[in-house]
Amino acid sequence: MIDALIASHARNEFARSMRFDGGGVPRVPPCTVDKPRLMYIHIPFCEQLCPYCSFNRVVFQEGLCRSYFEALRREMKHYKSAGYQFNGIYVGGGTPTVLIDELAETLTMAREIFPVTELSVETNPNHLTPDRLEILKNIGVNRLSVGVQSFDDGLLRDMERYEKYGSGREIAERLKAAMGLFDTLNADMIFNFPSQTSEMLARDLECLVDLGIDQITYYPLMVSDSTRRIVSRTLGEVDYRREKAFYRQIVACLRNRYRSSSAWCFSRKSGMIDEYVVNYDEYAGLGSGSIGFLSGTCYANTFDIREYIDQVAGDPGGFPLMASRDFSSRDCLRYDFLMKLFGMTMNMDEMNVKYGGRAFRHLWFEILAFMAVGGLRYRKPCLVLTERGQYMWVIMMREFFIAVNNFRDYCRSGVNKA
Repeated sequence: MIDALIASHARNEFARSMRFDGGGVPRVPPCTVDKPRLMYIHIPFCEQLCPYCSFNRVVFQEGLCRSYFEALRREMKHYKSAGYQFNGIYVGGGTPTVLIDELAETLTMAREIFPVTELSVETNPNHLTPDRLEILKNIGVNRLSVGVQSFDDGLLRDMERYEKYGSGREIAERLKAAMGLFDTLNADMIFNFPSQTSEMLARDLECLVDLGIDQITYYPLMVSDSTRRIVSRTLGEVDYRREKAFYRQIVACLRNRYRSSSAWCFSRKSGMIDEYVVNYDEYAGLGSGSIGFLSGTCYANTFDIREYIDQVAGDPGGFPLMASRDFSSRDCLRYDFLMKLFGMTMNMDEMNVKYGGRAFRHLWFEILAFMAVGGLRYRKPCLVLTERGQYMWVIMMREFFIAVNNFRDYCRSGVNKA
């Protein structure tokens, strides 16, 4: 009952937050404070599209992709000219390694113009080849995240990944060969597929533990409203009632071998965690359909790839924006509440400094409510997630990303109608 109430409330709140219908000219706010920031770079191209994925992605076309990377490098220079500095880079997709030479040129330039110390790149199992791995290592990638999803051959076939990326055994062998090349090798996993069973999940967990992988991200299936219809036709109906049991199974298996660096990220050692929204208060979003959050302004780039390329090339000082929204101080604080506690702890002293002593005044209801149901405890000066609270934050983050995915669908629908 409590889980259902949390999901319903979160769903309504995040749907409200992701409305960008306030009018006005969209903007990236001016850089006024020097602070740690992250640059998120989105590469929307994939060799083939997975039916359950709600991210902004298209089928790979080499010519268009090369023009896209060129535009990315231009957009990067726009941020430099605007005075922004970035300490970390996270490259997601899509499949960022689809054109490894373009990715290498782009990230090499980024490291030349920004003080980057953390560099995380996503990839797929078929790209764990010696030549690509060597290039990624040479350009300074600290963390490589591999989209595995599952080692179960039947489930891989259901997901339409078996023919693209090989069997579970082949994927495991590729991961094993890549171990030790980067500070962190992450296996990106998904649970609660309609056809998944607890036995399948147990075998996946056993494979991960046997590999001794550095880091495991295990997040629930999160599909937008439109993608849910596709998933229903290809995989079956998504049943959130099974999600909690799956999550408990994951935590029970990993708790003695890994530490929880976020509610769904498990790490053997300290270092970069999966979600850049936890490590950094602010991040710029580069690339078509990318979303950024800077100085209390949330903004989205155009979702039309050709329009993105043309806008970046046509305006030497502008940004390829589609929409933006200025968040109130209270909305920013609630966003911090969600993201900091997703990373397991929130320092209330730091929040009071950041928000002029108003942190508890704005959050007292949420704090007391989660304490009352056993989701939070206070360990001065920090709020800390309990084991029960970890699943509550999985629910809220699931609903947050579904709201973002629904926003992406809304934006793409406008592109497709144009």
